[in-house]
Amino acid sequence: MAYPPYLREKAIKLRTEQHLTLEEIVDCLQLPKTTIFYWIKDIPIPRTKKQTIDQQRKAQLIRDRAAAVRERWYQEGLAEAPALLQDPTFRDFVVLYMAEGYKRNRNAVSFVNSDAKMMALAYRWMLVFGERKFDFSFQYHADHDIEELQRYWGGVLGINPAIIKPMRKSNSNQLGTRKFRSVYGVLTVRTGDTRFRARLQGWMDYVKAQW
Repeated sequence: MAYPPYLREKAIKLRTEQHLTLEEIVDCLQLPKTTIFYWIKDIPIPRTKKQTIDQQRKAQLIRDRAAAVRERWYQEGLAEAPALLQDPTFRDFVVLYMAEGYKRNRNAVSFVNSDAKMMALAYRWMLVFGERKFDFSFQYHADHDIEELQRYWGGVLGINPAIIKPMRKSNSNQLGTRKFRSVYGVLTVRTGDTRFRARLQGWMDYVKAQW
């Protein structure tokens, strides 16, 4: 996705003038981490103690504002959860994400699995709420047919197989006789979407509170 030039300029300014870290800039601009990294990767934060008290306060203010935005979206998720959870497949998605979804990154929603039905359900709801670009990739064994796997997962999700990126499993040789495991590899669907992630946290917490 191409972003307006002013966003790149803003990211660079936050790096050079406010001395913000990569994570702090991501929180501030609400953009994918990989995009911000590409923009600022050659601009290191000065390792001296010359940062002024005023600069430190501004940096903290930016962090506080980003946290407030995430909290607002989280509360939005809690408020809308009762109505959304009336759909049993939506509840299935939330519970699946609680068990299988990637939860360490508060700026991204990422679901990984080798089960076609789980991936289809997760992607269906991710499409409903995701507002940013999706990335697709799969891990495969040495003796897998990459194009066959791309066609398979493309059919499962209803997307162009060519956009699914193959990633060789580093700890595996051939699938061999272990065909009962990951016959079609392990698929990942990811979107860098802070609002979606915050709302999803609200949905998950609402479900857990009912147990």
